Amino acid sequence: MRRSLLALALSFAALPAFAAMQAKPVEWTVGKDRFSGYVVYDDASTAKRPGLVMVPNWMGVTDDAVARAKAVAGADYVVLVADVYGKGSQPANAGEAGKLAGGLRGDNRSALRARIDAAVATLKTQAGSAPLDAEKIGAFGFCFGGSTVLELARSGAELAGVVSLHGGLAPGAKSATAAAVKTPLLVLNGADDKAVPDSDIVAFEQEMDGAGADWQFVDFSGAVHCFAEPSAGSDPASNCRYDERAARRAYRMMADFFRERFAL
Repeated sequence: MRRSLLALALSFAALPAFAAMQAKPVEWTVGKDRFSGYVVYDDASTAKRPGLVMVPNWMGVTDDAVARAKAVAGADYVVLVADVYGKGSQPANAGEAGKLAGGLRGDNRSALRARIDAAVATLKTQAGSAPLDAEKIGAFGFCFGGSTVLELARSGAELAGVVSLHGGLAPGAKSATAAAVKTPLLVLNGADDKAVPDSDIVAFEQEMDGAGADWQFVDFSGAVHCFAEPSAGSDPASNCRYDERAARRAYRMMADFFRERFAL
C-alpha cells in the first residue's frame, strides 16, 4: 500500500504512468440534483481492495484531480473522485470556486453532508464493476475537500478513517456535531496557514474531544495553505503555496494512517 501513496509524494510534477489504470465516469443523484465523478483503479488485478472517496480542492473534478487520484490508487485502492457541486457546475476560476464552496460550507452544511454521504454510497455501489471491498471505505480531501471529509465525521458516519490535507476546521454553526464521532481522523495542517487560525485549532480539538473522537492533528512548520498541491505554485508571498518537504511527510503519514485502518 505504501508504494502507491508515496508515489504521489515523491513525484508530483511528473506522475508515473500506470498502463492498466482506469478512470471511469460515474454519475449519481441527490434529490433532483445530478453529480458526476470518476472511479479510478488499476485493473491489472481483480483482487478486491479498499476504497477511498477523494474530494478535490475548490476547483472540483479537474484533470489534475484525476491524475492525483490515479497516483494514490496505484494497485491498492479504488478511488472515487467526488463532485459535490453538481454536474455542469464546474468552476472556471477561483472566484466562481469561492462562491460554490462558500455556499456549501456556511453555517448550515446539511447539503454538503448529503452530497458527500451520497458520494460514499456511490463508491460502495461500484463493488460489482470495480475490484472494490465495499466493507473498507475511507475518505480524504484537499483544502475545501478536506473541510468536506471532516463533515463525514461530524455527521456521525462510520468509515475506516478520513484525512484532511490543509482543510478548514471551523464547523457550521447550524450543523451539529454528532454526540459520538465514530470515524478516526488525521488532520494535516500548515503551521503558517493564515486561513486556519490558532483559535480554530483549539476549538476543533475541543469539539473532537467532546465527541470522543479518535483524532490526530499534525502541524508542518513553515507550511501554508495548499502545501500538498504542486499546482498551487511557489509564490513566497502567497498563503496558497506548495511545500515539497511538508508534502512528502504528509503523504507518508496518510499512507501509514490508512494502512493501519485497513489492516494492510
